[in-house]
Amino acid sequence: MVEPDASMAWRRGPCKSFAISVIQIITIICQVLTEEPRFAEPIPNVTVALGRDASLPCVVEHLGTYKVAWIHIDRQMILTIHRHVITRLARFSVSHDNAMTWLLHVSQVQQEDRGYYMCQVNTNPMISQVGYLQVVVPPNILDEKSTQSAVAVRENQNISLVCKADGFPTPKIMWRREDGQPISVDRRKKVTVYEGEMLNLQRISRTEMGAYLCIATNAVPPSVSKRIIVVVEFSPMIWVPNQLVGAPAGTDVTVDCHTEAHPRAISYWVYDNVMVLPTKKYAINTEENSYRAHMKLTVRSLQLGDFGNYRCISKNSLGETEGSIRLYEIPMPSSSPKATEMKSNANKESPRRVNASRSVPRADSNTERPSVVRAQLDRSPERDAAQHVYRPPHTHHVSGTKAVHCWRPSVLAFFVLFQMDFVADFF
Repeated sequence: MVEPDASMAWRRGPCKSFAISVIQIITIICQVLTEEPRFAEPIPNVTVALGRDASLPCVVEHLGTYKVAWIHIDRQMILTIHRHVITRLARFSVSHDNAMTWLLHVSQVQQEDRGYYMCQVNTNPMISQVGYLQVVVPPNILDEKSTQSAVAVRENQNISLVCKADGFPTPKIMWRREDGQPISVDRRKKVTVYEGEMLNLQRISRTEMGAYLCIATNAVPPSVSKRIIVVVEFSPMIWVPNQLVGAPAGTDVTVDCHTEAHPRAISYWVYDNVMVLPTKKYAINTEENSYRAHMKLTVRSLQLGDFGNYRCISKNSLGETEGSIRLYEIPMPSSSPKATEMKSNANKESPRRVNASRSVPRADSNTERPSVVRAQLDRSPERDAAQHVYRPPHTHHVSGTKAVHCWRPSVLAFFVLFQMDFVADFF
């Protein structure tokens, strides 16, 4: 057997390697061409507000010659196949980014667009995946199913306020008063905010009159509200702060009454069975605040004929009431006289009578005249310095004559004081 030439062996080696490489490439291409399509990622759930635009993506790998279709499961409606729109709804369209993503577009989304959407590939067997389109709707109050904007009720009666709304998710209804005052619930407790479609007000009072706000919210902006005015009707009521008013003649005086009524009452003043009208004599002023009113009547330059009973009267369609004020005269206050210094001549006219009624000042007095007394007594060597009282010499009294003789200095001192007191009063 003849051995092959070495040059032939060299040539056969590269040819064999090239052939193997070509076969491998062809095998890989065949595998790619024959690999089945598959979804690269799931369809996300999309939430969109009513009237906005939305898009649902479907990502497919190795699609090859297969086709992608979109179907709305809830309506059992084929929307698109490949690049073609099948439905007649112009709000739906499809786009392809020349790679792996197929987008279903929904413009101006409506509530009926809510539901499951299927992305389908026509393999054998068919493959598909599903995504959900959530359409949220802001709250909307249904006026035809709610209480009208203004209602009237008699005091101490019951009334129910109703507020209904739609939207998605289902709205939550809250009640609050426009003036911020609390709401009485079942006459037992008071709350600032009440939740529920129906608000029951039992034995309603005039203080609960006003505007109530029904607010609907579901976390989808904007929230909406409705204003309902509750009118509580009752007959007039009057109270008088001062039923007795006194004033001097020639002055101006003001009397007043407070009234409450609804519907609005007609209020006026009556004196001597005659309605008082605004004149130069009378000034009438009425301040109103909601169902309250403050009536004031000013009478100028009071005369004798202006004193008497004045009546404030209030009446509406439900009743009438009145209050009475008695205006009486009081004396004009006089001004206090100025203080003047006057000297009396009584002492000069009868000095002896005045001095005779005086008693000898005590030696321990602190006035000016007793000081003279002390000066006279201090000259006696027998004076008790501690007690400031004159004492007679310590002698044994045998008879009454000696006793009288021993007391002569005190009599002399009394006479001297009497004379000095007389001289002082005379000058």
